[in-house]
Amino acid sequence: MQIVDSHCHLDRLDLTKLSSGHLDQVIEEASEAGVDYMLCVGIDLGNASAVVAIAEQYANVFASVGVHPCDVKDAIVTRAQLVALAGSNKVVAIGETGLDYHYTSESKSQQQESFSLHLDVAKSLKLPTIVHTREAKQDTLDIIKAYACTESSGVLHCFTEDWSMAKSALDLGFYISFSGIVTFKNALELKQVAKKVPSDRLLVETDSPYLAPVPHRGKPNFPKHTRHVAEYVAGLRGVGAEEIAACTTDNFFRLFNQASI
Repeated sequence: MQIVDSHCHLDRLDLTKLSSGHLDQVIEEASEAGVDYMLCVGIDLGNASAVVAIAEQYANVFASVGVHPCDVKDAIVTRAQLVALAGSNKVVAIGETGLDYHYTSESKSQQQESFSLHLDVAKSLKLPTIVHTREAKQDTLDIIKAYACTESSGVLHCFTEDWSMAKSALDLGFYISFSGIVTFKNALELKQVAKKVPSDRLLVETDSPYLAPVPHRGKPNFPKHTRHVAEYVAGLRGVGAEEIAACTTDNFFRLFNQASI
């Protein structure tokens, strides 16, 4: 069974908690769990070089570059900077970007400007966009409609919204990715969404080191735990884990089509 962790932050793992203290152990344990590929996601200008370096070190790790909406007030990115950061052939996406009105509503206008820029750059580079959205449903969809490219599209990662938003994003050509949150007992509405997303638009992820799935909730999260997410989603949909592993892997390489294996 081959699985892809479509969204993790390998540069933010606390490696001191590991017996080896080295990222090699993370990659090896993921492979042992059937998680053969990972997308290491950039969140600001400061970590872009680290994210790209990790991807260039490991053949089965890819990278994205961008500025998270919670960081835009501290790191205004320009078009030229984004294009330059995406120069490595291991960079297969722009983001994560998007809107977060839960934690940083005071920077709404900056977030919207940054999100629009990321989508526009992604369109020009023919790269998909990794979108973070929280409590910004309509603005997220409106900006995607205005700036995104349906050919390269993107993904709403770590999805936590309702079916209405998922359906609207799907109609715009986007994919939906589920993290360990879908395994949480109180995520009832999200479980229903996970049942409905078409199999050709479905992705799984860890958002490691955050949001560890049951039975590891509350502990540091690692890419190997993508297997728990895939198996849980399979159970919700009444299919075998191998089927979810296969379709989400196919979907990953279709969406992130500059990821070569």
